[in-house]
Amino acid sequence: MKYHYFLLALALFIGSFANAQKGSVLKKSLPIGVFDSGTGGLTILEAMLTLDAFNNTTGMPGADGKPDFSSEYFQYLADQANMPYGNYAAEKKTDLLKEHIFKNMAYFLQKFEYKPDVKMIVLACNTATAYALEDIRNKLKLEGYTVPVLGVIDAGSKAALEYQQRNGMGTIGVFATAGTVASNGYPRTLQLMAKAKGMPELSIISQGGAGLAESIDHDWSYFVDTITKARADYKGPSLKNSVYIIDTTLLSAYKFDKSNNNLLCEYDDKGSCLDMQLNAPSNYVRYHLVSLLEKMLQQKTAKPINTLILGCTHYPYMRDTIAQVLKELYNYKSNNEYRYRSCLAVHVELIDPAVETAKEAFIALRVNQLVNNIGKSKNQFFITIPNVNLKEVKLQPDGWFTYEYKYGRVAGANKQYVSYVPFDKKNITQSSYNRFQLVLPNAYKEITKTF
Repeated sequence: MKYHYFLLALALFIGSFANAQKGSVLKKSLPIGVFDSGTGGLTILEAMLTLDAFNNTTGMPGADGKPDFSSEYFQYLADQANMPYGNYAAEKKTDLLKEHIFKNMAYFLQKFEYKPDVKMIVLACNTATAYALEDIRNKLKLEGYTVPVLGVIDAGSKAALEYQQRNGMGTIGVFATAGTVASNGYPRTLQLMAKAKGMPELSIISQGGAGLAESIDHDWSYFVDTITKARADYKGPSLKNSVYIIDTTLLSAYKFDKSNNNLLCEYDDKGSCLDMQLNAPSNYVRYHLVSLLEKMLQQKTAKPINTLILGCTHYPYMRDTIAQVLKELYNYKSNNEYRYRSCLAVHVELIDPAVETAKEAFIALRVNQLVNNIGKSKNQFFITIPNVNLKEVKLQPDGWFTYEYKYGRVAGANKQYVSYVPFDKKNITQSSYNRFQLVLPNAYKEITKTF
């Protein structure tokens, strides 16, 4: 029944694409749509802006000193109001998640006075790819739309297997949102690809990074940079969280950063810590990497991790921290023994699917004869914000949906929960822009052109 509901919902939303290019040849001068649940997908856009892996004249592999997408422009959409997508599976709301994704696809394919429709869509979101890619493709085809839709999971899996083939077979770690892990999208894709390549069955271990993407995007339930004490509305790992519990016997392994209120405690009248809450992306990294290695010890995983897929587009922002913590854990001793040496290779290759996704997008442009040789406009950046005209809406102090309201909604209510607006200095924090400038200089430059 749920599957039929998904098809019905998809039909309703995609059927509203009145201004899309149904049954017609796509215009080459239209932008490429890049979608994510938040700002993490900008890592994919950065890869597309900088990629030089092909000859722009012939389309053949090989750099020519010219960015491969230099004749293209982009329309980026972050569904910030409804993120994190990774929690919908845990809350048993994957039907609602799909509904959000379908509505965002409809927005891409609609033409407004202030924006054109798009000629291709890149799902720069692992969770959206895992839960909705095939449904979107099938329904678009059924409805007569010829818009290619690409996802990131195939690209990340391909890069991981190529590294394994070159450097020897170890365990492949999948570090992703809880929703992406619950979908089993990466292990399934990896095993199918490995079988097609004639490779032996893979050793794969997954870790759902609850709170990491959210803290990077300043989700109130997981990270508040102005807070100084523990709070009741925190949803991340803690001493009291039965699903993501902080194990006090592993505090020396976690090695949490306690400076600048990055780690918060709820104290009793004697000064003892009754609860512990993470309040920095780096501490979420530490918690989840230790949890991953502890899982390997419990399961007695035979092969050490030599490849770690960053299965959420937010995670490359923390690439240096992840590499540093893995190195620390490789050298971590407990009772004068290296606790995690059996779980970790000396070098763990961090796989960012961004570059491979960009390559697939370039090839798709060529295959579908969509290369822009007409002319391009400025890049555009949109974000969803709560639709405050809905009387029922419940907001946090920072102006975004409360956790309870966000995941308490039900699919099929036929309500416009969000509004689509351009990026500005209000709906995205200055600290986020600082991060873009540091890590994604080309995407940042394009964003600032729109202000």
